[in-house]
Amino acid sequence: MFWVIFSSGGVVGGLIPFSLNFHRAADSVNDATYIVFIVFMVAGTILSIAILPKNQLLRDDGSRCTSTAHSNPATEAVELLKLFTNWKMLLLAPAACASNFFYTYQFNNVNAAQFTTRTRGLNNVSYWGAQMVGSTAIGHVFDLDLGLKRPNNKRRHQGFLGIGTVFLVSTAIWAGGFANQLNYSFADMPQPKLDFMDSGPKFAGPFLLYFGYGLLDAIFQSMIYWVIGALADDSKVLSRYVGFYKGVQSAGASLAWWLDARRVPMMAQLVVNWALSTASFPLLVVLVALAVKDEQKGEQKEEENGKSIEEKAARVVP
Repeated sequence: MFWVIFSSGGVVGGLIPFSLNFHRAADSVNDATYIVFIVFMVAGTILSIAILPKNQLLRDDGSRCTSTAHSNPATEAVELLKLFTNWKMLLLAPAACASNFFYTYQFNNVNAAQFTTRTRGLNNVSYWGAQMVGSTAIGHVFDLDLGLKRPNNKRRHQGFLGIGTVFLVSTAIWAGGFANQLNYSFADMPQPKLDFMDSGPKFAGPFLLYFGYGLLDAIFQSMIYWVIGALADDSKVLSRYVGFYKGVQSAGASLAWWLDARRVPMMAQLVVNWALSTASFPLLVVLVALAVKDEQKGEQKEEENGKSIEEKAARVVP
């Protein structure tokens, strides 16, 4: 559900340049596009002031949010550094690096390289719309009732099923991308660029591929979030895991932009993306096999003196 809401912003962000540049032949967006984006960002900042403090939040079951004892920056810095020697995070690292690495290739060398300005806006609507579809679908895959005779292994088998599903989709989409990339390069760019109104049937294949890239992004990242969520029950541990994931993810993305800026061949960029994504799947399988259980023990501790969530909720229900 988070990813659907998150991606809806991308849909709006694609509609804006699509509508404002519909009749323009230039290869860049107009000034009005940036002005509208700034207005949206300012409005979002103002709306954030309306968020209620936790002590005023009331859940549907009548319970209230519990207070959280926060640690200090020094403790968090030490715990963060420890994650770079944590075997679970090391197994997760290739997937984290791959999860935004492909944006540079997809945005610059697929969408911008092949399509006109207005069509790029339309493509981005489909790209982020595909993410809304993909995240919803893969969420149901990970939640499937497998009817296992040994229910204590349910979550682990759900993980295997979800990772296998994402692997098959990933392989199919990157194979399609490979076939598409054979048609052009930096030295032989598509001319004229594809337009959804003027290019006829030639537009369909690359458009569907770009839609597929958006779908893959959503299911790949949702898969990683599911794995992270299955590694622990303690919110502090999970927040550190996610912080590690986002940090490695951003490092991978910055490397990808650096490679593209140095005009690394498009095909080489695609192969690196495909290989990095594919290499992450067996590592995630190992991680799920060794670390995911239906009941988490050990490093996961309850926030308040070892009492269960149910006990804490019972104290605050009117």
